[in-house]
Amino acid sequence: MSQNVHISINEDSRIPKYKQIVDSIIDDVAKGKLKIGEKIPSINELSESAYLSRDTVEKAYKILKERKVIISVKGKGYYTAKTELISKINVFFLVNKPSSYKMMIFNHFVNTLGVNAHVNLYIYHCEESLFVNAIEKNLGAYNYYVIMPHFKDNDFNHVSFTPEVLKAIERIPKDQLLMVDNTKPEIKGNYGSIYQDFKEDIYNALIEGKEKLKKYEKLILVYPEKLSHPYPRRILHGFRQFCMQYDFEYEILNEIYEDMEFEGKDVYITIEEMDLVNLVRQIRERNLTMGKDVGVISYNETPLKELLGITVISTDFKAMGETAAYMVLKNKKEKVKNVFKYIERNSV
Repeated sequence: MSQNVHISINEDSRIPKYKQIVDSIIDDVAKGKLKIGEKIPSINELSESAYLSRDTVEKAYKILKERKVIISVKGKGYYTAKTELISKINVFFLVNKPSSYKMMIFNHFVNTLGVNAHVNLYIYHCEESLFVNAIEKNLGAYNYYVIMPHFKDNDFNHVSFTPEVLKAIERIPKDQLLMVDNTKPEIKGNYGSIYQDFKEDIYNALIEGKEKLKKYEKLILVYPEKLSHPYPRRILHGFRQFCMQYDFEYEILNEIYEDMEFEGKDVYITIEEMDLVNLVRQIRERNLTMGKDVGVISYNETPLKELLGITVISTDFKAMGETAAYMVLKNKKEKVKNVFKYIERNSV
């Protein structure tokens, strides 16, 4: 059995374990840690050493065989095979949290790249030290570094960058850097960027819905504070700018509380999914009607919100992932603001 096979399984990752095995072996071959024709562990050996079910390892090996990354020799075992798949482009993808929105960007990015690249996903949970360590450990190992910069300070407020983060980013060759979702114009060099403008996006989206919003007495933004994965405060600034410029009475809440005081006709803008759930539940319990008695707008589109008829303001996650992949494939160094939409449904 090869001593060079070290399958790394992240128990906290949402990536299926069989896919982690596939990615790990492909990555080792791509980096030359595993040579062509080298023997790898049997299904039973890997199952025992990595504490995985036999079915999980068998599924991974089946995929690797179909992709001609490995071959099986009867009576001898499994060996790495000569393949043109490995790996035209190796991509390091660093994301701040494993939310459904960030994974949507990642999945569209990977799907658009297809067989042209191999992508490793890392998550740093808005922690500066985890971000810096991930960059330092992987410098020089990849063709591209795709990063989503979002951090928290000691008070759990959102910050886009810290001095240590900027130092780490500056060490990445700029022709290999692609910043996604958030950006920093002051970073020197010619690099790619596909980003949201959190202040202008919510401001312009609310302008699109302004006529419908006029039938409500107050706009209420539910902006959660002190989260482990905080949201940019620029969302607050854009909301306030809209309300003051167009003379809307407004309020900012930390969460949707139990037994909310529904007085007059208010429209709520929620960011967290749980706040949306709590809001809709209370509206239904009081036999109020969304879009008539209470308005509801949610931040970030999902298929479920579409199904429930919830109005949303949202960046286009599919477009962000696909554009990022296009910039990698075409080696583009453009700065692109991502599409942001106001999608009106029956809830306002």
